[in-house]
Amino acid sequence: MNEQTTSVVVVGAGPVGCTLALELARHGVHCTVVERTTESTPHPKMDFLNARSMELLRRLGVSDAIREEGVGAQHPFDFHWIDRLGTPPITVWRYPSVSGMRERYREHNDGSAPWEPYQRLQGSLLERLLRERVRALPEAEVHEGTRVTSLTQDADGVELRLVDEQGRSRSVRASYVVGCDGAGSVVRRSIGIDSPSIAPPAPQRDVYFRSADPRLREHGRFFLGIAGRGLVLVSRDERDTWTASFPRTTDAHDDTDPVDDIRSRVGVDLRIDEVINVVDWEGTLAVAERYRSGRVFLAGDAAHQFFPTGGHGANTGIADAVDLGWKLAAVIRGWGGPRLLDSYEPERRPVAVFNREMSANLLDVWRRYFTLFGSGVSSAHLAGYLEQQSFQIDNVGIHFGYRYADSPVVHADDGTPPRWTWRGIVPTTWPGCRAPSVRLADGTELFDLLSTGYTLVDFTEEGAGKPLVDDATRAGIPMVHLPCADDHARTVWERDLVLVRPDQHVAWRASGAPYDWDAVLRRVTGRHR
Repeated sequence: MNEQTTSVVVVGAGPVGCTLALELARHGVHCTVVERTTESTPHPKMDFLNARSMELLRRLGVSDAIREEGVGAQHPFDFHWIDRLGTPPITVWRYPSVSGMRERYREHNDGSAPWEPYQRLQGSLLERLLRERVRALPEAEVHEGTRVTSLTQDADGVELRLVDEQGRSRSVRASYVVGCDGAGSVVRRSIGIDSPSIAPPAPQRDVYFRSADPRLREHGRFFLGIAGRGLVLVSRDERDTWTASFPRTTDAHDDTDPVDDIRSRVGVDLRIDEVINVVDWEGTLAVAERYRSGRVFLAGDAAHQFFPTGGHGANTGIADAVDLGWKLAAVIRGWGGPRLLDSYEPERRPVAVFNREMSANLLDVWRRYFTLFGSGVSSAHLAGYLEQQSFQIDNVGIHFGYRYADSPVVHADDGTPPRWTWRGIVPTTWPGCRAPSVRLADGTELFDLLSTGYTLVDFTEEGAGKPLVDDATRAGIPMVHLPCADDHARTVWERDLVLVRPDQHVAWRASGAPYDWDAVLRRVTGRHR
């Protein structure tokens, strides 16, 4: 049995694992990707990319391809709460299309808008696109149709036993391993980390089908159609591909005709042209107790599992991958200290716990709607209740408002922490927050000028940041000096000197050179005690 050595083994080639591989490659680090399947998931799944994920993926050069594959920018993101197909909705939650969001963003240049709008995209298409990008990376070696059978680690590395589809086994030794292998993660089980759910598992059935029945569009287009008899319809491509999701019985031998189930729950004899796939799954609301054991880390669904409500699952995982990816690269390349890796869990796990609760929050609205509808509550009462809950859909603050203020690699600020709001982005350079997106006077987006490593954005007239960056460069830290003579951007960014991490979060800020710059560098690179 041959033994192979590599810097990082990524277990799982779904969107999170592929994002991690792309992030490592962005920093020049080789990885080996192990995936038990040879092709991307055949069914569409229930994924969409929020605006923060699109910002992170833009850094990796894949946002344009994602938009080409995704739903057209003109289509709305509306939720229709319905009694039965073919009758007017009980109420509608309205949210602008991508085009509408772009118009809104152009009206504001105060840091309160994202760099990129959200994007609707079938999960299977996203997985295929990202996997193709990873296969083409010179820094990545991809082993598809290969499963992990064992994992052991010592002080110097991790050894994995792999078996391919032909039954051939081999050993891989890595400096680090990241489990991106889903809710039933072999990696998580191998390192003995539990992922308890806050609610009992809920058996669900997803039916992926094609239908051109005009009643699906009779009262306008929608992203989600929530039927009172306990079914959620998802428009996958704004053409004829749909997902119907509904509870199933706990009977392991449940052979109910899924088409009959759909028709009874939408209240009409819906014409279904083709059933693509039927998938049974269990909904949970779980977050792993820990994200790390020694040299082994968890990301994505291996670390947290949510219901597909609120768009938190894959998006939380993509941000996990970016956060962990640049930190692993820093340590492997020698300029990052051990506290960088220590910071992954305290930065990302609180975000997952918050998003789990927000997923549960919206899930409760759905469940109450089904219960109230089934109990004969009038449409007027249902509409009134749902209209009060419509704030749930306009939740950009959840996606952009998470802060790494308690991170061991963020330099503390002595000012007053900024407020947080559900419906919007609070523009701030408070350390640990995402830096504000703002256009300069010549139309350039400031985010587009940030480097792969650290960027010291310098609004001083005398270029006070230049000697600081020279010091960092001499210490082997990848840092770029970015002078910015733009008064409006300076106002939005709040300080004369702002140090931005590779993931666009602020590591440190001040209005002048610090007394002990070396101490700042030690902290933000994780080399402090």
